[in-house]
Amino acid sequence: MVAHDALNPGVRKREVFGWAMYDFANSGYTTVVITAVFAAYFVGGIAGKAPWATFAWTAALSVSYAIVMLTMPSLGAWADLRAAKKRLLVLVTAGCVVSTAALSLAGPGSVALAMLLIIVSNTFYSYGESLTGAFLPELARPEAMGRVSGWGWGFGYFGGMLALGICLAYVLWAQKQGIAADHFVPVTMLLTAALYGAASLVTFRLLRERAQPSAQALQQGGVRASLRQLHATFRQARRFRDFMWLLACLVCYQGGVAVAITLAAIYAEQVIGFRQQETMVLIFVLNLAAAGGALAWGYLQDRIGHKPALALTLVGWVATCVIAAVTTTKGGFWWAAAIAGLCMGSSQSSGRAMVGMFAPRRQAAEFFGLWSFAVRLASIIGPLSYGAITWATGGNQRTAILSTSVLFLAGLVLLLKVDVQRGRRAALQAQDEAPSGELAPA
Repeated sequence: MVAHDALNPGVRKREVFGWAMYDFANSGYTTVVITAVFAAYFVGGIAGKAPWATFAWTAALSVSYAIVMLTMPSLGAWADLRAAKKRLLVLVTAGCVVSTAALSLAGPGSVALAMLLIIVSNTFYSYGESLTGAFLPELARPEAMGRVSGWGWGFGYFGGMLALGICLAYVLWAQKQGIAADHFVPVTMLLTAALYGAASLVTFRLLRERAQPSAQALQQGGVRASLRQLHATFRQARRFRDFMWLLACLVCYQGGVAVAITLAAIYAEQVIGFRQQETMVLIFVLNLAAAGGALAWGYLQDRIGHKPALALTLVGWVATCVIAAVTTTKGGFWWAAAIAGLCMGSSQSSGRAMVGMFAPRRQAAEFFGLWSFAVRLASIIGPLSYGAITWATGGNQRTAILSTSVLFLAGLVLLLKVDVQRGRRAALQAQDEAPSGELAPA
């Protein structure tokens, strides 16, 4: 676990553990629902391998990301001004758990129901991911953002492995009993929802809300005050130009990461020839590699710097895309998956830590709301472009995965514009100019 000297005064290790447990709790959703099980089941089982099935899957995800893009920055500003990050986190977690369990109702042919539930559950999941990230500047010292963020991502991947391992054990048992996918996949949704809900209770028990509500926000009303604060931040965009360059970089490389998360199982089964249980084992090992990458990379990031660490992961992502596009064997694809796992944990941890460096503490949820905006925009651009290229090339997913490398290369170019020290100075200056609880000047 992280050392005391990595934490802000008054923060206890048990609280960081509680915060990291939320990553542990919600990772089962992305691992089982979005990546390993429900994605392939939607295309092959619910949509019956129709030519438009992959595009429909990416479209449903894109709708949820669009909702988050349009609402999360204002919700983040509202949570900051009302000191309501934890309360809001409880509500969105409940929404995701219930809608994930409801996915068990989606069977063959129920495309509309499945798409609706994916939109709802993924929207709530995305809200939770952004809100939990906003606690990072309250917990970690600036020089330790990387390792604390890495601990969170590392715990997250272990949570994803636990959820997937439980589901894999059940699937293998069900297949031996001759149970069909339209009967055993719904059970995996219930298992995932139950683990999400149970593990998140640790977070709600241990994590504190340290922010204080703004008197001005209480007088004006939360929505009005949050929109005013958000407008002020955008007006001061030049002041936070390194944060804005980082958001542009995130839009590019997270678009590629979103392709890996949402389409890995589909690519493995339809292009390389993996069977469903083989795909689940593949994703399990990918999560193991990602956990190691997140934990180790956090320490490396604090040592060599946020920018070089992120740049190295983007180079690794380019290699992953090229290997996946040219390999024709399961063994070759395993190499691509291993590199992807290491890069996935490290690149996501690095990006979150850099946002924490650039965010004034009193506006943490707002800045992480803008981070969520960028990540969700990326999650629209990446998978939709992949689906569109696949459709336009008559189902050629190799061309689509090779094209994804362009997103990582663009992220590398934009990362060159980011000055970490200048961005951190801007955050500290903004923190010093406005006392806690007051709105930034518009």
